[in-house]
Amino acid sequence: MKNFSFRKMLFLSMLAMLMVIAAACSSGSSTTEEKKPSSGDSDKPAEESKDPIKIGVLASLSGGLESYGKQSTQGFELGLEYATDGTMEVNGQKIEFFVEDTETKPEVAIQKATKLIEEDGVDFLVGSSSSADTLAVLPLAEEYEKIMIVEPAAADSITGADWNEYIFRTARNSSQDAVAGAAAIAKEGVKIATLAPDYAFGRDGVAAFKEAAEDLGAEIIHEEYADPAATDFTSNIQKIIEAKPDYLFVVWAGANSPWNQIADMKVQENGIKISTGAPDIPALATMDALVGMEGFTVYYHQLPKNEINDWLVEKHKEKFNGEVPDLFTPGGMTAALAIVEAIKKTDGDTNADKLIEAMEGMSFETPKGKMTFREEDHQALQTLYAIRLEKVDGVDYPVPVLMRELSPEETAPPVRN
Repeated sequence: MKNFSFRKMLFLSMLAMLMVIAAACSSGSSTTEEKKPSSGDSDKPAEESKDPIKIGVLASLSGGLESYGKQSTQGFELGLEYATDGTMEVNGQKIEFFVEDTETKPEVAIQKATKLIEEDGVDFLVGSSSSADTLAVLPLAEEYEKIMIVEPAAADSITGADWNEYIFRTARNSSQDAVAGAAAIAKEGVKIATLAPDYAFGRDGVAAFKEAAEDLGAEIIHEEYADPAATDFTSNIQKIIEAKPDYLFVVWAGANSPWNQIADMKVQENGIKISTGAPDIPALATMDALVGMEGFTVYYHQLPKNEINDWLVEKHKEKFNGEVPDLFTPGGMTAALAIVEAIKKTDGDTNADKLIEAMEGMSFETPKGKMTFREEDHQALQTLYAIRLEKVDGVDYPVPVLMRELSPEETAPPVRN
């Protein structure tokens, strides 16, 4: 009996020890196990990680529009920082972006856009610096049902004849430029000649300017188109001088600008006043001969007076070795702001139909003030600036000085799609 009692007590002791060990093992297990719901607990679903928002940026990082590509990509990066308070997250989703160089070649732009969509799996496309590159990519946005934010390409046909519903443009278009340019010089009886590059941006720009100028009573007596890659404009400028206009209105983009030859051939001494859109700072440095010119600009860092532009100027200097934001920097920022605002509106849904619904008519704040995507063609209505080029102490290039702001309503272009 004693033997039996002893064995019984030993068995109970061992059983108690096993229970203690089991309890200890249970108390040391992962806390995440305790938080997992049971298969029947439908009221408390497990937290799932959300897919990142992926954005593909197309830009001319080489070629004739390299400086524009640099400006817009720097602005885009800062725009994401501003819109997310530095977190690079929206709606609990990480934002990833990929930048590809189009080399300012439409065929390369198509290859790079296809790579961004098929290999990188982007939800949005942004770009590009060249209207020709952008026009080549528009059909891909429709084919793959991806929203494309156009910045800074300006050809009217992008939101006109070649537009599709997946295209939204934060950049101004040629018609907006034209309205601003015409407001500066066109009136009854004024004779105007034009000079532009011979591709979509230049021809669309002249067509839009001609329409706006003629509405104000001016006459376009000569249109001159030059090779976009030209470095010698002698014959073009000579034909303009022979036409004897009151004004020469120039539409141009790129480093190979005609300003030095216009000065060398003494166009103004022939009684022809020059007018154009004030370009980026490197091009302004070649325009000393045009001091006093009245025209317009898309942006100059001292012109907009608002908190976002103040932030942009300060952060750009801080991040890029003291440089101020240039002509297309705020456009890159605006493209980023538009995407983040759209994602907020859809609660992170990147379905194209949901995004289109959210973005049509959407207003949002930018370094240039409030912009609105017009429902009919998704063109952003925006402020432009009537300016005069003046010499300013301490600045080694002619500075665009504000004559007056041209409101989004005043510069609203015709719907052409």
